[in-house]
Amino acid sequence: MTAVTAEKAYQNRPKAIGMTVRRPQFNPKAIRRHYFANSPVMSHLLTALSSTFPIGEQFFVHSVRNVRDKVTDEKLQAQIAAFIGQEAMHSKAHAEFNDAWRSESYNLDRFQAWLARKDRYVKNLHPKIQLAITCAFEHFTAMLGGYILRHPEVLSTLDDDAVRLWVWHAIEEIEHRSVAFDVYQAVYGDDKIRRMIMRSVTTGFASLTFYSASRLFLQDKKNSLPKIGGNAFGAYLLAKMFVQMIPEYCAYYKKEFHPSDIDYTDIVEYWKRRLAEDYQLESFQAELTPLLYS
Repeated sequence: MTAVTAEKAYQNRPKAIGMTVRRPQFNPKAIRRHYFANSPVMSHLLTALSSTFPIGEQFFVHSVRNVRDKVTDEKLQAQIAAFIGQEAMHSKAHAEFNDAWRSESYNLDRFQAWLARKDRYVKNLHPKIQLAITCAFEHFTAMLGGYILRHPEVLSTLDDDAVRLWVWHAIEEIEHRSVAFDVYQAVYGDDKIRRMIMRSVTTGFASLTFYSASRLFLQDKKNSLPKIGGNAFGAYLLAKMFVQMIPEYCAYYKKEFHPSDIDYTDIVEYWKRRLAEDYQLESFQAELTPLLYS
């Protein structure tokens, strides 16, 4: 009865401010294998991340739904709804991307099977730990999304369909970066556990990404190894990205930290317009039409 009452309480929720659930528009089969700056290193890294998203995004939604009935704030309930909608679209889009690339010479299945087993294990942890894990990963995805958007000179090397996928995803990760954090603070507010889980997630995320990207690189070695210039540039980009993201990463451990402290407004608005005007994404066109003609 309590669960039913809670469900009805947020069925008539207000619309979330600053968050829009958009349908992706891209052709995964049109994207080259070395789509990121013609760099096998960076391309395999992003593809490795993509292979985690269908399961990962579903887990993030699961962890928030675990405690949703404990949230009384109507605005936060509206943000939870938008968060769930956006994550569902991300999971679907990256599943399509992964399926388009699945082949004998580029096998994502073994890694995804391992990830599914890990997912079942994590879902047996206490809901507080699950939500803290989501908070940590959401900080990472917002950082990576922000980094991608801030470097248009690198994005200019991507295929149009790769831009449509990765920039759309980056924008929405930034839009909902505070939702899991706010739910965690509202329900638990235990910063000590939140920071401790971030340290564990950092180690696991780094090793997981390195392992999966390395496996993809080796599977594609006949095409990847000859691109010495692209690999060197990719290694440079990784090192540069790592150094530049350190302050943003460390901010998570500050006493008064909140994800919204990091202002992405200008760069997000810039890329919304680019996606609407240059890449003709209907969801962004509909969103910006009143602004373009006001």
